Amino acid sequence: MTVRYLKSKSQPPNSTATPQVDVSSVVKGVIDDVRANGDAAVCKYSEKFDRWSPASFKLSQNDIDAALAACSPQTIADIKEVQKNVRAFAQAQRDSIRDFEYEIQPFKGVHLGQKNLPINSVGAYIPGGRYPLLASAHMTILTAKVAGVPYVVGCTPPIAGQIPHATVAAMHLAGADEIHLLGGVQAIAAMAVGTETIRKVDFLAGPGNAFVAEGKRQLFGEVGIDLFAGPTEILIVADETADPFTVATDLLSQAEHGPDSPAVLITTSERMGRAAIDIINQLLPNLSTRELAGTSWDRFGEAILVDSLDEAWRLADEYASEHVQIFTKRPREALEKMTAYGALFLGEKTCVSYGDKVIGTNHVLPTKKAARYTGGLWVGKYLRTVTYQEVTSSTASGELGRLCGRAARAEQFEGHARSGDLRAQKYLGDKYDWIASSDQANL
Repeated sequence: MTVRYLKSKSQPPNSTATPQVDVSSVVKGVIDDVRANGDAAVCKYSEKFDRWSPASFKLSQNDIDAALAACSPQTIADIKEVQKNVRAFAQAQRDSIRDFEYEIQPFKGVHLGQKNLPINSVGAYIPGGRYPLLASAHMTILTAKVAGVPYVVGCTPPIAGQIPHATVAAMHLAGADEIHLLGGVQAIAAMAVGTETIRKVDFLAGPGNAFVAEGKRQLFGEVGIDLFAGPTEILIVADETADPFTVATDLLSQAEHGPDSPAVLITTSERMGRAAIDIINQLLPNLSTRELAGTSWDRFGEAILVDSLDEAWRLADEYASEHVQIFTKRPREALEKMTAYGALFLGEKTCVSYGDKVIGTNHVLPTKKAARYTGGLWVGKYLRTVTYQEVTSSTASGELGRLCGRAARAEQFEGHARSGDLRAQKYLGDKYDWIASSDQANL
């Protein structure tokens, strides 16, 4: 594959003089403290990190009603419209997952089945340190409710010491059973291990900063988690038909998520690629989030020229980006050519921001090349696919017993084999020395 960089990533400035925070150790300390001291530890870290220590982190119904009243009617209407989209897509996903039971061949009377049971309790983390991320409430809480989760605890941090009214409204309208105004790893730890006032959950969902992500990583196993999340990513595949202004605008739309959000362009057109770079440089000075977006674009932004779309598809799969936009003459070709991505956005009329905010698909997606082995958050993440078996035929049970005895002894599992032997003797009349010599010889 022949590639040429129209823009490469830059090296971050030397920061060796600045002490680096040991995120893992900090997070472990908070989790251990919350595990040992419950609410007292939660309050201590909330005051330390967010300067927030109310009498109760849990919002009352009066608090929720006040948050709803503080939102404009248009904001409430928009939340409801977006949630209608999210609910419709999530319900379509749920409807695609079915329970079943069938009688396996060649044994009649051997019934195997599958059920999809919702997780009993979920903790949804809605970040808000930099922006009030209403959409994360839709994606985590509402999707869990469509899956049938009976109890969802939601946590979101205060913003500059204030209640984020719109976020609280979104959490409530999504169906949260409890809402706590609590952020950071202390919220993750409280939901995972439980405290005197915060219910322990079975599963954690939602994006967050490096400390939140590390908290979920350390708690994984004790509870389930949706994904190991990293910085937001965007990759655009474009040919000569792409509009460079649209390409530039959409790259910057994701670069503003944070100072380490990769924004990558892969194109077959040098003219279009260079024009997009020039337009980014023109747009940045007038972008209100230029400090974040500019840092990301400078340090992690790339524009790569390839000889053909086939090379573009292969290179895009190597990146396995969270969000992939397709600006080519035949955008749906990507559905056939690509295999590694969190979500595809096909054609100029579609953009990643739609997926982030309004269109209905889930925006909690794999990053750091995890799209090679997993998809994003969806209804199925909140379901446990379990199986059951029932043998109703004596003959079938005896025949399975014979097979089990042989199979288990091939693996030197004598105890397993004897479970099979017993059924073979009971239902087919087989004789086994170990049974004859035991107290069960009268069988």
